[in-house]
Amino acid sequence: MLKNIMRSILAIFGAILGYNAVDMLGFADKFKFSWGNLDSFFTSPQFFGIIGGGLIGFFIISSLMEKLLELVINFEYKLKEITWKKTIISVVGLIIGLIFGALINFTFSVPKIPRLGMTLQVTINIVFTYIGFSLAINKEKELTNFLFEHNKNSIDYNNFNNLSSNKILDTSVIIDGRIDDICKTGFIEGTLIIPEFVLEELRHIADSSDVLKRNRGRRGLDILKRMQKDQDIDVEIINQDFDDIPEVDSKLVKLAQITDAKIVTNDFNLNKVAELQGVNVLNINELANAVKPIVLPGEEMDVKVIKEGKEDGQGVGYLDDGTMIVVDNGNKYMGEKVVVLVTSILQTAAGRMIFAKPKFQEQIM
Repeated sequence: MLKNIMRSILAIFGAILGYNAVDMLGFADKFKFSWGNLDSFFTSPQFFGIIGGGLIGFFIISSLMEKLLELVINFEYKLKEITWKKTIISVVGLIIGLIFGALINFTFSVPKIPRLGMTLQVTINIVFTYIGFSLAINKEKELTNFLFEHNKNSIDYNNFNNLSSNKILDTSVIIDGRIDDICKTGFIEGTLIIPEFVLEELRHIADSSDVLKRNRGRRGLDILKRMQKDQDIDVEIINQDFDDIPEVDSKLVKLAQITDAKIVTNDFNLNKVAELQGVNVLNINELANAVKPIVLPGEEMDVKVIKEGKEDGQGVGYLDDGTMIVVDNGNKYMGEKVVVLVTSILQTAAGRMIFAKPKFQEQIM
């Protein structure tokens, strides 16, 4: 709704500019506004200027404003990661570029060129300023060693800080709660970003008429509140939203693209969609599977068989970390602990499964 209002305002602004542009260029027809000559107005250059300006304002200017807003937001997040050395190097590059541009303008008397002198002078200054800035950023290490040579043997701890990046949390990972424990261990660095539309989704779940959903939503809000109070966890809530995108997952991907951040989730579908669009994803379930103890075929373990498996004669048990163990001929030991030998391990997207058989069968064979 807000986006359409802004487009309408820009369309009116563009129509006014179009009308004045036709008048300034000398294409305007002279006539007086009255009911009798409205037909001549609708065929006049002013009318086409209004229509053209309105269309430009509604489609082109609004699109440019949206892109500009994304660039400003992206620049704001990038600015937080810029160190003071990078700032100095950038300024030095700009100054060197301006000096070279001024020398070329002075040497070849560019300002004295008829008509094009001022334009060429400004263009040369902009080009050399950009070249100086780009070279300074790309050759930061060499320039740092040159400008700060007395520190060349010391460790630049700012480089280590730059390795951390911002993380955007989705609704599922907040409700899951394990992100709080992971952050406390110190394995996740950087700022944890919570978009306003994720908070809105959490509030909607917490107000659900379904008891289970309501409890899950309130649990997510409690976990988020606990993380905010933790001095060691940097949590930032932002008001960025995308009114033209209805899906929360699509909004998360868009936000990650313009802020160059990673998405933390345990949603399998969001994981795949984000990876297809070039967004880095940290999946809590993949982390949990990665840190599970490694089990090799032939190892022994004690398993309590708690239910029957899908195939005839199979029994199913679980390790303390939730890993499923399928025991061949294990239905005979329902509700009992049995020593089993691991025969194979199957890694799936849902987790790890271990296949085993009772140890006494191995001894008989």
